[in-house]
Amino acid sequence: MNAKELEKKVKNKNKEEESKKVDDKEKETLEDEKETATAETEETSAEEKREQEKEASEEKKDEKDEEAVKGKKEKKDKKDVEIEELNDRILRQMAEFDNYRKRTEKEKSAMFDMGAKNIVEKILPVIDNFERGFDMLSDEEKAKPFAAGMEKVYKQMMTGLQEAGLKEIEALNCEFNPDLHNAVMHVEDENAGENTVVEVFQKGYYYKDTIVRHSMVKVAN
Repeated sequence: MNAKELEKKVKNKNKEEESKKVDDKEKETLEDEKETATAETEETSAEEKREQEKEASEEKKDEKDEEAVKGKKEKKDKKDVEIEELNDRILRQMAEFDNYRKRTEKEKSAMFDMGAKNIVEKILPVIDNFERGFDMLSDEEKAKPFAAGMEKVYKQMMTGLQEAGLKEIEALNCEFNPDLHNAVMHVEDENAGENTVVEVFQKGYYYKDTIVRHSMVKVAN
């Protein structure tokens, strides 16, 4: 083997070695890049996992907060309902008590009026006797102190009864009204109008708006 061939062989060998080194280096570089990519992928996956866990945790927390708010709201609403029911019950009881009070006052007033009416009915004959007695007295007798005193007592009694609600029913020279007058006699009288009361035998009275006694009258025509 001559020197040229030897030199050529050495050069080829060097080239092969250099090519092998380059291949090895490229291979190492590829492996490094692969490892780096793998690490980055794993790191990305870990970050994504952490993000997912974080989001899941936040969602769970939000759900708990919503449940807490909802529970609080339901609890508050239940309390409001109870308050409304109590208020409604109180208002109903107040209305019932007010109705009871009005009804009781009305019944008491009616009972009082009924009792007063009964008393008035018993006093009316006394009034009639007073008036009949005065009608029988002469002018001379009416001037005597005793008769004058009795007349004052009569007027005082009538004033008290009128203030309590007693009122005489108008009858003389009025048109006959069967709701107010009790006709016990009829007469023909050219000077009187048709169906007119010409004489009162017994006075009739109201007690407030109730007729205690009808007037006993004579009716003309």
